[in-house]
This record gives sequence, C-alpha cells and structure tokens, in this order.
Amino acid sequence: MSGRRRGLLLVAALLAGFALVVPLALALDRPREEASATAMVGGPAPPLAGTTLDGGHADLAELRGSVVLVNVWASWCAPCREEMPLLVETAGQWGPQGLRLVGIDVNDDDAAAREFLAGVGGTSFPSIVDADGRLAVEWGTTGVPETFVVDRDGTVVARRVGAVSAAWLAEEVLPLLEEA
Repeated sequence: MSGRRRGLLLVAALLAGFALVVPLALALDRPREEASATAMVGGPAPPLAGTTLDGGHADLAELRGSVVLVNVWASWCAPCREEMPLLVETAGQWGPQGLRLVGIDVNDDDAAAREFLAGVGGTSFPSIVDADGRLAVEWGTTGVPETFVVDRDGTVVARRVGAVSAAWLAEEVLPLLEEA
C-alpha cells in the first residue's frame, strides 16, 4: 500500500472517530436537567410505599385526589439541604389547597436524616426510607435532589432535576391547585 493511500485511510479513520466521539461528548456535557427532566412526565406515577423515617408507613396511592410533590433527597446532599426549607414552607402554605409532600430519603443515615428534617421543620410530611436506592431507581432518578409533581389523578405532570425554586413551584404546582 502506498504512503499516500495509508495517509488517506488514516485521515478517513480519524474523521470517522471524530464523527462518533463529538456527539457523545456533547451528550455527556449536557446538564442533568436537560437530559432527564421530561422522563416519566405524562405517565402514571410509579408505586411509592414504605417505612418512613419516623417509623410509620406512607403510600402515595392513599394521596390520590391531592397534588403531591415527591422529593428525592438525602441529608448529605448540599442542594437538598438548600431546597428543603422551601419545600417545607410551600407544603405548609399550599397544604390547605390540597398539596402534599412526600420524601424519598436515599442512601442516607436515618439518624442524620431525622436530625436534618427536625432542623428545617420537615417532620410534618412523610419521608420514606430508601436505604438501597431502589425506590429512587424505580422513579427514574439520576441523582439528588429531584422533585416530581403528581396530579390529583396520579399522573406525573412535571419533574425537576436539581433543586427546585419558588418560581418553578409556582409555575408547576399552583395551576393544579387552582383546578380543584
């Protein structure tokens, strides 16, 4: 094989490799929010039931008829620590309109999680212990925090990957509460 032909083959191979690597790199560089924020939206909420941090039992099915925020969190997660006071405040403020909050505490130390919730007033809602992360996987989470909005009929209507904001909550939750 001539040197020129080998050079052309090398250039062709490099271009082919480049064509494969660039889209992959762009996809990996995309923020977690963009990559999965719409996954599950429009479908039925997965089952969610289990033992809570306070030793009780919670079941999302029992909240049918309410708008539910399902928040996946952990006490060791800095963004979770930042958003939890807002979630607690929102649940308290909009609770009379039919909003409920349910937590999924993932891969956490139960004592640390209880202490954290007590410190932010988060003992007013059930938080299901998910020591092995199985529930979080069933909900399709890619990390913590993630928040899902479940409408009164049990359909996931919104998903936030990363910490929620007051503006996001107002945009995604208030219209559902006003429908009642």
